[in-house]
Amino acid sequence: MSISSEHKPLGKQVTGSLHTVSKLSPIVELNVGGEMYTTTLSTLKKHPGSKLAEMFTGQPKLRTDSEGRFFIDRPGTYFKYILEYLRSNQVPTQCIQDVYKEALFYDIEPLIKQLEDSPQIFGELVARRQFLARVPNYSENIELMIRIARAEAVASRQSSVIVCVVRTEEDAARCQDALNSLDTDKKSVVKFGPWKAVPSISDLLDCIQMDVEAKGYKISFQPHVAEKGFRFKSHDFFYKFLFTWW
Repeated sequence: MSISSEHKPLGKQVTGSLHTVSKLSPIVELNVGGEMYTTTLSTLKKHPGSKLAEMFTGQPKLRTDSEGRFFIDRPGTYFKYILEYLRSNQVPTQCIQDVYKEALFYDIEPLIKQLEDSPQIFGELVARRQFLARVPNYSENIELMIRIARAEAVASRQSSVIVCVVRTEEDAARCQDALNSLDTDKKSVVKFGPWKAVPSISDLLDCIQMDVEAKGYKISFQPHVAEKGFRFKSHDFFYKFLFTWW
């Protein structure tokens, strides 16, 4: 009995010691979305205010996989760019949009700011997104286009959506007159505009195509051909967007 009582405290002490060493180990193995990485604790905590640093501050706040590696449920492909920046301050030149999303998630402020200065992110956030913010109900209209196209896709290879694009209030009034003579269900015509910004109608059409394609759809557009008796040139306002399903 004396031997047993001597060994029990010793066993607890060893176990506790190993657990403490494991938490404080300077070498960290990670499983990020199925991609395996090995780095140092100091690298992960390089920017103390970041979400990534907080994950490893104090007691680690992450689950582990079957091999004991810390698991982060994010796309592993882009974590290598995050890690490279933490190691050498090298700003990635590939997969900028995706790395930017990961930098936002991990809240690495210096990397976020440097990526926002890149032409890709600057053009999207400062130029294109600022323009689209001035187009009334832009995002809602994109979703409406998709709903109309899907509703008309039954037993068809393609479905079409008529879009009315007007840049000024005057054009909006003329468009309404033209719409009254359009031989189609007016509820199915999606109207964009007017807006107060430099980009043209063709710029907006490109944005519509870009954002619909970003949702996984195959789409093209062309000026809408007017029916007989149409009061204005159809290409002044109306465009047909074609969704191709197969």
